[in-house]
Formats: sequence, C-alpha cells, structure tokens
Amino acid sequence: MSSSDYISPDEAQTLYGLFSERVKRSADKEAYGYFDNENQSWLSLSWQQVADSVHLWQQALQQENLRKGDRVALNLRNSKEWIFFDLAALSLGLVVVPLYPDDRPDNVAYILQDADVRLLLVNSARQWSAIRAVLPEEHSLRRIIIFNEESPETDLPYTQLHEWLDVADTEVVISPSAPDQVASIIYTSGTTGRSKGVMLSHRNMLSVAYGSLQFFEILPEDIFLSFLPLSHTLERTGGYYLPMMAGSKVVFSRSIPLLADDMRQVQPTIMIAVPRIFERIYDRVQKQLSDSNVLRRFIFKLAVNVGWKKFHYHQGRNSWSPLFLLSPLLNKLVAHKFHQRLGGRLRLAVSGGAALPNYAAKMF
Repeated sequence: MSSSDYISPDEAQTLYGLFSERVKRSADKEAYGYFDNENQSWLSLSWQQVADSVHLWQQALQQENLRKGDRVALNLRNSKEWIFFDLAALSLGLVVVPLYPDDRPDNVAYILQDADVRLLLVNSARQWSAIRAVLPEEHSLRRIIIFNEESPETDLPYTQLHEWLDVADTEVVISPSAPDQVASIIYTSGTTGRSKGVMLSHRNMLSVAYGSLQFFEILPEDIFLSFLPLSHTLERTGGYYLPMMAGSKVVFSRSIPLLADDMRQVQPTIMIAVPRIFERIYDRVQKQLSDSNVLRRFIFKLAVNVGWKKFHYHQGRNSWSPLFLLSPLLNKLVAHKFHQRLGGRLRLAVSGGAALPNYAAKMF
C-alpha cells in the first residue's frame, strides 16, 4: 500500500478548492465508479474526467444568472451527477440544499420555500408533479431540471437535463467562497415542528472530514461503497468529501436490495452505514444458522465469542486467553467465509446515525 495523500483544510480552503487540488494531484487516478445499465457493467471515471463533466455543469449553471449565495437544490439518488451538480454549484458560490429522494412531497415543498431555493434538479417528472401539487404559491423557484427524459405538467419553466447541459462553450467564472461562508443548508428533523435547516460552512465540513483522518488512515487504494443518501451529512462528509481529501475511490451502489451483490462485485475496503444495515446482515446470518445443524451453530457462536475476547485484548481491556489458539481454525471455518460475503477486502466499517446494538457489534 502507498502512503496517504491528504489535502488539509488549509490547502483546500473550500470544498471546490478541495476538488481542484485533488484533480491537480491525481488527475489520471480513478475517482468514481458506477453501474452502467446500458452495458450492464461497472465503469469508472478519473479525477480529470470528473473535472471535465463538472465544467459542463458549471457552464449550464452560469447561464441561469444566479447570484452568489443563491440556493439551489437537488433531489437525486447517489450518483456521479449528484457530485457534478454539487461541485459546479459550490464553484459558483451557490449554496447547495440536498433533499431526500424518499421524503414526503409536502416536506420537500416546505424546504424549497423555507430555503428560498431558485433552481431544483429532480429525478423524474412524477417526483416534481407530486412536489408541485403541494408547493405554496409564494416561492422563489425559477427553473426545474428533470433528470429522466419525461415531460411534467407544470407552469414553471423546466428543462430536460440533457438539453440543459447542451450549452455553448463559454468561459466559466469561478466565484471563490471564503472558508466560513455557507456552503450548504442541510434540513434535519427537529425535536418539534418542521425540519430545521442547518447552515454549514466550507470549513465546517472540511474540518470534520480532516478530523476523521487523524483517527483512521485512509489510502488512495481504498474503495468506498456509497449507499447511504448523500443528502445526509454522514455520507456526504464521510463518504464524499473525506475520500476526496484522501484520494480514494467511491463506487455508487445500485440500491439497498442489491447491496449484498454490490459488495461482492465491488469489493470495498471501507463501508459507512447506519446500524440498520448491520442489523439486517445479522438477522440474515441468524436465520441461516437457525436452519443449520447444532455443530455449525456451536462453531459460529464460538468464533464470535473468541473474536470478541480477542478484540478486547487488542484494545487493552482483556488479558491473553488460551482460546486465542483456536483463532486460525475459527477464521478458516467462519470469519473468512463471512468476510468474503462482504467482498473479502473490507478493513473498516463505520456505523453512525444511531446506537449500534451490542449483538450486531459483537458479531462483526
């Protein structure tokens, strides 16, 4: 493995500055992977290819005559286009408002009005029609961009994404932000009432990502599998800006139902998830064990208990145990097979957003 290649917040200054520095350092290295439905295969983009795509999005956004500080929103599932939109908007000094693709239309409409959003990118015409039906008359939207090639019924100007990106080649005027200027407004459920908009600066997100790198070494060879929504700050910071800071590759999962298959095919080294994902894997394993014989259940339970003791030993919380002599055998019979089902290369799994149940933590 090569040594780390971190970009510090001082070097980056802003989130778009982080991207620009990464392109300078790693232009030809793989940045993102995705599944191409047309070819039914996994494809990759280099950092330079990402920069070329972002340039197109910058040109399109620039033609909207938005002012620095204006809010733009996107309602897409994790994809390379999510990244292109975010980076292009940030480079022009716009404030990005990410929306949850599965959120209720009335909540999305409230956020669009509350954040004074001027431009919205949505996945489908159906999605926009549901939002439009509950959107108050007083709003600031000027442009709707439809990702899929559908035509919605709306009185607002809208454009198909492929048409919107088909603009004349013009010089992009980068509008550099200061580190403490607002980069994004992320809406999260409050203790009472409507969702609350949390204003995050460039420095906020850069410092959190860089702080994480002081505890775990992330390398250019690492591969992140992205499936938590990028609209959530955990995935956006830890699964998007942090890998960019370290020069690692991010691969977008096809969907949660296909996650197990994606893990085997992509073979990620790092996974960021919420407890529910680990619980689902635990439940599936337990169901399979319940259908197996007594000896197999005993060996699996022994492997978990020995592994748990060994974990505490390495943490300096337990003394050495003679049971550790069984580790090579238990690894061959249980742990190695389990690891292969997760792709075979996973070395770091992060759980966040809620408490991880002890039984799931113990098994992993």
